[in-house]
Amino acid sequence: MTERRRLAADVVGRLRVAGHEAYFAGGCVRDRLLGREPLDWDVATSAPPETVRRLFRRTVPVGVQFGVVLVIERGCRFEVATFRSDEAYVDGRRPSAVHFGTLPDDAARRDFTINALYEDPESGAVHDLVGGVADLRAGVIRAIGDPHARIAEDRLRMLRAVRFAARLGFRIDADTRAAIVAAAPTVPDIAAERIGDEIVKLLSEGNARRGFELLADTTLLDVVLPEVARMRGVEQSPDFHPEGDVWAHTLLLLDQLPAGAPPALALGALLHDVGKPLRAGRNGGRITFYGHEAVGAELAVAICQRLRRSRETWERVEYLVRNHLRLLNAPAMRLATLKKMLAGDGFDELLRLARLDALASSHELRFVLFCERRKDELGATALRPPRLLGGTDLIAMGYAPGPRLGEILRAIEDAQLDGTIATREEAQAFVREHCSPTS
Repeated sequence: MTERRRLAADVVGRLRVAGHEAYFAGGCVRDRLLGREPLDWDVATSAPPETVRRLFRRTVPVGVQFGVVLVIERGCRFEVATFRSDEAYVDGRRPSAVHFGTLPDDAARRDFTINALYEDPESGAVHDLVGGVADLRAGVIRAIGDPHARIAEDRLRMLRAVRFAARLGFRIDADTRAAIVAAAPTVPDIAAERIGDEIVKLLSEGNARRGFELLADTTLLDVVLPEVARMRGVEQSPDFHPEGDVWAHTLLLLDQLPAGAPPALALGALLHDVGKPLRAGRNGGRITFYGHEAVGAELAVAICQRLRRSRETWERVEYLVRNHLRLLNAPAMRLATLKKMLAGDGFDELLRLARLDALASSHELRFVLFCERRKDELGATALRPPRLLGGTDLIAMGYAPGPRLGEILRAIEDAQLDGTIATREEAQAFVREHCSPTS
């Protein structure tokens, strides 16, 4: 028994000692029955929120109006939710009102059968009121009750169905899929940040390829990521891309994306060729995509901003998309240019993306291997040597403050990285010989 499970069982036990029903609930029960270690241990109880807050020393009222309280035990957080039933969802996200009720009420208002399971932590007995155990065994994602009603209540459930099906390797029940297809045009009604969170989870929880195949199959892709949907049918040169069109290539790349991939790498993998549909052309008999990296970088930024990703994330995604082919030029680069690229912030992720890109197409890895080898050979000190001169040094040498100082400092850095100069005295001599006080 893990420490988190033991602490969660203690939470259940304390609620029961106080005279209330309490169980493990939802995803933790699902994952345990599938032989997976749960990430979180949630609790459902008949105790109202104010009672939960009285019973535990440290609590956070994250959603008291919906009966949800965070209980903190030894630094671990456990979501404790009161059994409830929901009234109409007027905004496609939250119920207009909730009523605290019974275990059957609580099961009936949840999204999918596999997420409406409750477990007694003492006996291990599972309470299943909606057929969730059978659907786990059959590998099915099925909405509880009327799937159209479940989706109308919270449209994010369309994306969650796809994510669960991909992560667990399940299929989506036919009626649930039909409801998703019917409601797909309403996805933009969901807050963009929630959509973005689901897309990142879909990319980073494992089986990303299956997730995006399901997005396309349910027509959600056309609505959520139309720029990615446009990759379908965009031909590529069979010499470099024997795998097929841009969509086929992207799916092959996503197939290699490991679970736990950082968000920026995951989004960069999805969007690295997003500019190709806009730059497709022909030069004689050759298929070309001139400038797709720059166009794709701009599109990637716009997509990340639309999905309310952080500035840090979209700046890194922009870097990855803009530079994903740059390694092809590495063997011919001037040494200073190569060193700057190898030492650049984010280069390790760029290297990972370049490897994935190659393995999803021609399997030509020599440029990736070249960069890996040169980075190891050069070492951290050679890639980021200490600065030989600064701005105050140049002013002391008679150079006036202003933009010209930056130009000279960059020239010194390039000469140092190229191996032309290595000492402070050599840098001063280089400046006197090559850098006039004015441009």
